Amino acid sequence: MVKLTIDGAEVEAKEGASVLEAALDAGIFIPHLCKHPDLEAVGGCRLCSVEIDGSGHAVPACKTEVREGMVVSSKAECADRVRRMAMELILAAHPSDCTGCPKYGVCELQSMYQYMGVSAARWRCRARTVATDDSNPLITHMFTRCVRCGRCVRACRELRGVGVLDYQRTEEGVRIGIDGSVSLEEAGCRFCGACVEVCPTGSIIDVLGLNKPERSREDNVVPCRSGCPARIDIPRYLRHVKAGEWEAATAVVREKVPFPETLGNICTHNCQGECKRNYLHGAMSICRLKRAAAVRDTGEWKARTRHDALTGKRVAIVGAGPAGLTAAYYLAEKGHLVTVFEAEEKLGGQLRYGIPAYRLPDEVLDREIATIAEVAQGTDDKPRIEFRCNERVKDVKALLADYDAVLVTVGTFDGTVLRMKGNDLDGVIRNTDFLKASRKGHPMKVDGRVVVLGGGNVAYDCARTAVRLGAKSVDVCCLEAEAVMTSTPEERAEAAEEGVSLHDAYAFTSINETEEGSGKVGSVTIHKIAKFYFDENHRPVTELVEGGELTLPADYVIFAVGQKPEDTAGMGLELTHGPYLVADDEHRTSEKGIFAAGDAVTGTKSVIGAIEGGRESAQAIDRYLGGDGDITEVLLDPEKPEQRIGKPGEHFYDEPVMPQIAPAAERRGSFEPYECPYAEDEAEREASRCLQCDLRLTLERPKLWNEYPQRSAR
Repeated sequence: MVKLTIDGAEVEAKEGASVLEAALDAGIFIPHLCKHPDLEAVGGCRLCSVEIDGSGHAVPACKTEVREGMVVSSKAECADRVRRMAMELILAAHPSDCTGCPKYGVCELQSMYQYMGVSAARWRCRARTVATDDSNPLITHMFTRCVRCGRCVRACRELRGVGVLDYQRTEEGVRIGIDGSVSLEEAGCRFCGACVEVCPTGSIIDVLGLNKPERSREDNVVPCRSGCPARIDIPRYLRHVKAGEWEAATAVVREKVPFPETLGNICTHNCQGECKRNYLHGAMSICRLKRAAAVRDTGEWKARTRHDALTGKRVAIVGAGPAGLTAAYYLAEKGHLVTVFEAEEKLGGQLRYGIPAYRLPDEVLDREIATIAEVAQGTDDKPRIEFRCNERVKDVKALLADYDAVLVTVGTFDGTVLRMKGNDLDGVIRNTDFLKASRKGHPMKVDGRVVVLGGGNVAYDCARTAVRLGAKSVDVCCLEAEAVMTSTPEERAEAAEEGVSLHDAYAFTSINETEEGSGKVGSVTIHKIAKFYFDENHRPVTELVEGGELTLPADYVIFAVGQKPEDTAGMGLELTHGPYLVADDEHRTSEKGIFAAGDAVTGTKSVIGAIEGGRESAQAIDRYLGGDGDITEVLLDPEKPEQRIGKPGEHFYDEPVMPQIAPAAERRGSFEPYECPYAEDEAEREASRCLQCDLRLTLERPKLWNEYPQRSAR
């Protein structure tokens, strides 16, 4: 170590360090712009000028190496004169409208000139009139705000090994740009965002509107991870998939959820909706990549699961759907004995009885439930989780006599039937009854013309199940326009291939009899919607198209407009909006010791949402039972991602890889899964498209002057 004095304070620094590094490490602020914590300094900005040993002339602190006994002054007149002139010259060519800049308040340049008390008043200001380049996806370059510090060039070249950005000599002077003035994609940009991260002024920024004000910086940088209710570390497992490390990829997913293969088959993949590659040739196929890893899982991760000592506490869980099974897994791993009560003959809840077998076959679900039981038992003599099927629990309070806590996760199995003319006719079917009957092997007869009312994924599950059961025709009618339907575009496209017709933006008028008094469904009348909105009292208002009435012939009408919990009315717990259980942020109900989670609380959302509800309730119950609520599992050693990602590979700019899918003609008559998992080379190619947005978070954020305990004199 080397001892030196900086502005009167004795400090120690590593041999070979620069004076600027020594000062900043000691908490002494010296202004600087071209230096970034992750980049070598170049000494170009001159803001870090200091005097050494009373020499009477200024040198850049960032390029001056420390030595034993050195005396450094950033307050010396010669250093202050150079620093102030350097800042004045920067400001003379920089826009003065700070409040209109996206980086206002966190701009390093703004922080430093305010700290120094400097303006460009002594100089003739000459604004640069270079147009902003907003022609590229994800990244906007506002040339007028550039101070030519070169950070972005060095980040692109040295940190990432991409080398797209460089200094360009133009008619307007030297500026940062791309050789040949081509687009970022044409130049070979990886869109990693390192240039955005290191820019001190807001010259290179994320495209306006990309970042959402309600999200944290970290969530905006990695929106796929924040879009996942369980916050699975998506970029991390995609890196493992790219490398063909299937076990490691699965371990990353399993650190957050016990159903990786199930989710790989049926997840609504909110993460993909948030993926930044939506703006660059299509979102990553995150869901399919999860499945690709899960089907190749060898189970090595099991050796690293937590298995806390038994606590002597017992928990009852009512409902064996995704929320209940997830909670059971984590509570058992925390040392509690768990009994799961399930009204049906098999476990799984909506996973088994609400999702068609062609999307989620029983063997996948059975395998993952068996894994939950196996891992929870571990090396114990007896299982930590007891499953009791065909037991419908209505008096949940009575369970407190035998259990220390109760969790209600009964899901939503009561299908909603709209109040409209003809809703009681023979041939009207509820979605939940229809799908459950099919999964139980006793499908309802729908051999005629079928109309499904609803526009979500459940509606399409009903429609495509009807196709497979031999319906002559299937029409889906929904209130929403197609652009805002809650079903996924893939579901709608595949259903259309199978012969399902969509009538979007239609109001449901009536279900009509075949003939008056027959009591049987004969047709459905719908009416085209011109405008749909909510008034000032939040009541829905529907304006219809004049003459837009349409009558569809039908023998069966399936209501798929929602579903709600069963049996909750008799549980003696506080309810809201009819049958939904009231639970606070800790998942506590109105009865002490009874908790609730999943769709019975939130309404029907998604499997991944229910799983996260199960995780949260397990944490809350563990705390209630005297634990710390920590259900964290580390199934894989942490690794540092490679910073130097290099130039884009052959398939980086490709559109998403499509897996092998059975033709529609084959799908129409079969409940067998029709989409194959990615082959290994397909998965690796798709994973290679990832932008690795999380690498931005590995870059250290420079501190502003007011964050240093010692602030050098101005």
